[in-house]
Amino acid sequence: MSIDVPSLLPIDVRARLATGERLTTPMRAAGGGAGELVWHRWQPADAVRVAGAPPLVLFHGGSGSWTHWVKNIVPLLEAGRTVLAADLPGFGDSDLPDGGADADAMAPVLADGLRELLQGERCDLVGFSFGGMTSALMLADAPELARRLVLVGAPAMGVVPGRQFELRAWRHLKSAAEQAAIHRHNLGVLMLHDHDLIDGLALEVHMTNVPRDRAPRRRLAHTDILARTLPRVRCPVHAIYGEHDAIYQHYIHQLEDAFAAAAPDFRGMQLIPGAGHWVQFEAPEAFDAALLRALAG
Repeated sequence: MSIDVPSLLPIDVRARLATGERLTTPMRAAGGGAGELVWHRWQPADAVRVAGAPPLVLFHGGSGSWTHWVKNIVPLLEAGRTVLAADLPGFGDSDLPDGGADADAMAPVLADGLRELLQGERCDLVGFSFGGMTSALMLADAPELARRLVLVGAPAMGVVPGRQFELRAWRHLKSAAEQAAIHRHNLGVLMLHDHDLIDGLALEVHMTNVPRDRAPRRRLAHTDILARTLPRVRCPVHAIYGEHDAIYQHYIHQLEDAFAAAAPDFRGMQLIPGAGHWVQFEAPEAFDAALLRALAG
């Protein structure tokens, strides 16, 4: 089955993304149920392929899908990496596991899917926001799956006294225009620091993803679960954040010390100037460079 690519991407990017494979793995893990996980895989051109480089696995954020990475996949392919991007359980095209709708229920299902796809190979794992928290929970119990973890805009580090933002409800609105106005507002509150970047592509990605969020009542992102999980993650851990990440706001500069205290092999944090929470979309060139530095570390 072909990959459904956002229509407002540049034509050459759309064409490259459309060459990917759509893969599925069954939810065999405890509590998984009878559903399936959807993955998307792209291969680099032979001329740029990095020999011996492990697959690069991308976990998206809450209420999202693989399209949280639409600006980054092609540059990563041009850097010679095979890219495997998940639709996390209950998001995008993936089913919700029977065992629950939060990250702790998703982690074993994702681990099971990666074991099938990787066939004993280790990956480099990159987790954005909710996907970062989920990736750490997964690796704490399945350390054999990854040689390196890169956390991007991940919540739950226990450095903020309370929720730093409030989103507006939209599902009760009947008018498409009213819903679009709320989506634009929510993108500005949480995802993008520069409101001029809330363009057609940002709205298309967001408005396609949020109605497919079938994982309600997620609560772990508002706890310190990531800080409590990282001591059990033994691979090298890197962090990349936008300096204006709405999850942390004035507490962003406390994060590096919190990571250093929690992760046994913490390799450092890179702050992207001028960017907010959805840093890989807002500042793709700076983010891609930061990610490649982390992967080369």
